[in-house]
Amino acid sequence: MEVGKLTENLEGEKAVLVGVIVQNQSEEEAIEHIEELEFLALTAGAVTQKRFLQKLQMVNSKTFLGTGKIEEIRQYVVSNEIDMVIFDDELSPAQLRNIERLMEVKILDRSNLILDIFASRAQTSHAKTQVELAQYQYLYPRLTNMWTHLDKQKGGIGMRGPGESQIETDRRIIKDRITLLKKKLKDIDKQKAVQRGNRGQLVRAALVGYTNVGKSTIMNAISKSEVFAENKLFATLDTTVRKVVIENLPFLLTDTVGFIRKLPHQLVESFKSTLDEVREADLLIHVLDISHPNFEDHFKVVNETLAEIDKTEKPTIVVFNKIDAYKYVKQDEDDLSPKTQENYSLEELKKQWIAKMSNSKCVFISAENKTNFDELKHVIYDEVKTIFQVRYPYSNFLY
Repeated sequence: MEVGKLTENLEGEKAVLVGVIVQNQSEEEAIEHIEELEFLALTAGAVTQKRFLQKLQMVNSKTFLGTGKIEEIRQYVVSNEIDMVIFDDELSPAQLRNIERLMEVKILDRSNLILDIFASRAQTSHAKTQVELAQYQYLYPRLTNMWTHLDKQKGGIGMRGPGESQIETDRRIIKDRITLLKKKLKDIDKQKAVQRGNRGQLVRAALVGYTNVGKSTIMNAISKSEVFAENKLFATLDTTVRKVVIENLPFLLTDTVGFIRKLPHQLVESFKSTLDEVREADLLIHVLDISHPNFEDHFKVVNETLAEIDKTEKPTIVVFNKIDAYKYVKQDEDDLSPKTQENYSLEELKKQWIAKMSNSKCVFISAENKTNFDELKHVIYDEVKTIFQVRYPYSNFLY
């Protein structure tokens, strides 16, 4: 199965995207995943020329895809001078090596692509150390790929072992580097823990959500600060903490790194200290992009990731952002097909979600246009005040 040819652009490396439709997955889901992969590729600086999808009962242990589909992609790569092929799933070291031999171009998987974006986005020493550690942990089992040129040499006397010894040397270097980076991160984590401890007993609220939903824009608007915000994935890597005062009530607001489906486990491991801000938060502000056709899936992905990070139940405010970009398509009266998300008006969605989120407050805003911002501030104020009253029952002068 082939999914469309995209608009060509002369800038950036030319890429082909590859995904699979596995059991218990619809074609629509697979297309949405590969569209997200395209956005990742764009964020990294690549230009997608074509997407390929294949329906599989089980992935091929050697080449991930079936031999026919691999050959079809290879021919397209050769005839169109493609620079790289990007797979939507993580490839094993053997699959990566085999596909690279067949295609003779750069092969990336989703994990490698996300790590590359993180590396380009990292600004502070802390973020750079976290990303570098994740990259080395990803690279370590895949080292053999770097020495495939030695396979072309003939065996025999005088040709035994140079490749193997080089790989072993590199493995030792990388192992030492991983140990050093882990030690460095441990020291940074201690410093961060001290910083968090020095913030006193102020209530902490953390902005969480899928990547590119507008957390940094909300942070800038509420705290009147200048946190970097851009319409690309993972614009914010470093955790930003600001003291905010609503009416006369002070609290700390944290902007955290965005989540995404199939986030490489190496990154989750490396960004532990960044995620500590989520663990230690008293209040979560879960931001959703209501204009995205799959925002409900994003909601589920973020909740699953949060459950892995912290098992504690926390009060949560659900913020539906980008209402200005929401598109409502009225369904014809004689159309008997089931309603899709776009067939519900914003008012209908509000009623649905307010009824569904019995334990959470829901707010519908546009951070870009500051629509309903007073309502958002009022809801945050009420939640922070409730936490304050429990923590400081005799500090009535604050409110």
